Amino acid sequence: MIDPAYVVTMARYNAWQNDQLKPVLEAMSPGDLAKDRGAFFGGLLATANHLLWADTIWLSRFDPSMPAPEGGIPESVDLHPTISSWAADRFRVDGKIRFWAEGLRALDLKGELTWFSGALGREVTAPMASTVMHFFNHQTHHRGQLHAMLTAAGQKAPVSDLFIMPKEA
Repeated sequence: MIDPAYVVTMARYNAWQNDQLKPVLEAMSPGDLAKDRGAFFGGLLATANHLLWADTIWLSRFDPSMPAPEGGIPESVDLHPTISSWAADRFRVDGKIRFWAEGLRALDLKGELTWFSGALGREVTAPMASTVMHFFNHQTHHRGQLHAMLTAAGQKAPVSDLFIMPKEA
């Protein structure tokens, strides 16, 4: 289904996307970041927080050296009170994602993963490769929401085409 090269590419893509988002978000006022823009998690900072929280919880399932974040989905929107603290943690987690991805072997993507899903309120088992694809798909989904909110707010949203990603990203 997928291989380690796909995972490394998507980890690079994730970091590249977040590196482009940071300066746009950091240039906005706290009020603009907190404003409810009608997205599933409300505003820009809330959505960015949820995405970082979800990345952390998924990575903790894939890599036991990564501690799981506190709280559940409702609390995920409050992970960081400011864009500065979010940006610092985002950088740290993106580095962990890249390190994890670069250490994967094909065998690591085989078999199943079992975890407790807070969203479903029960234990879930799914193919490891599918959960890794979901991890990256979830990022893209919420970055799409961020992109739409930024565009609606009159901001210049970052380019998101994978084929444009620089080789050094």
